[in-house]
Amino acid sequence: MKLIVQIPAWNEEETLAESIAAVPRRIRGVTSVEVLVVDDGSTDRTVEVAKQAGADHVLQMSSHVGLARAFLAGIEECLTLGADIIVNTDADNQYCADDIPALIEPVLERRAQIVVGARPISEIESFSPVKKVLQRLGSWVVRVASGTDIPDAPSGFRAYARDAAARLCVVNTYTYTLETIIQAGRKRIPMTSVPVRVNTVKRPSRLFRGMGQYIMRSVKTILRVFVIYAPLRFFMTLASFFLLPALAGVGRFVYFYATDGGAGHIQSLVLSGAFLAVATILFAVGILADLIAANRSLLEDIRARDLLRQPQRPRQTGKVIHAVDFADAS
Repeated sequence: MKLIVQIPAWNEEETLAESIAAVPRRIRGVTSVEVLVVDDGSTDRTVEVAKQAGADHVLQMSSHVGLARAFLAGIEECLTLGADIIVNTDADNQYCADDIPALIEPVLERRAQIVVGARPISEIESFSPVKKVLQRLGSWVVRVASGTDIPDAPSGFRAYARDAAARLCVVNTYTYTLETIIQAGRKRIPMTSVPVRVNTVKRPSRLFRGMGQYIMRSVKTILRVFVIYAPLRFFMTLASFFLLPALAGVGRFVYFYATDGGAGHIQSLVLSGAFLAVATILFAVGILADLIAANRSLLEDIRARDLLRQPQRPRQTGKVIHAVDFADAS
């Protein structure tokens, strides 16, 4: 049973060594523990620090591609390296690595294929009261959209079983955290969460400049993923907002037509006709989007099988795997 801890890093020369050193190398139920650092086009000494700190593998992207793309590249590389379990953590040492055994326990016991570390949001001093409220609100929205019960959706401290990791396909370039939960929920991949501890992080997040940007990007990500993975439900909901007023308008016209001949109420019929046209278009778009989603699901299944069947790369400690090599391997 091989465990690979992947650490996406972008200009993290100051904290990366500490994050690598914190990873426990002996865990009950696991035969080997390796560390993969995914360098997201860093311009500092991140790659050099990773090798000096004892990273077993370094995947170097050709340019800065963003957290979501770096995460997915790391997942595919872990699968190529023969990982049975993949743990994702941050390079800023935000998450307590001593909780990795608890994080992977549900996977080892086959109770879940994805485990999300739930942070004690109310106890994190670096989070403002507004951010704490938004974190809870965002997690609630993700639970509704995904049909899951994950209390801390934005948490990046996660464990993935090999089969579940192969089925993930991140579309947006901003972050993988919300999308992968909604995606896994729609694909009915068993998920659970465990409480985890956090360390003090001195620098602010690099994913967003302010709370407003974080909210807008999160809302955009949730809507986009919901359209991708539940298109029929999404467009049928939109269509109903036009269909109901249209039916009410038609009913109003029919009532007045039956009582006084409908004189002077033709506007209701015209407006209702416009609403019915919009509802019909949305309904048609929903059908087409649902067919496209079914085709995409088949392509994702083919991709997952290909990832699981590809030959495994032998371990070469300290070797830097470049993006070109990674693209060829996948």
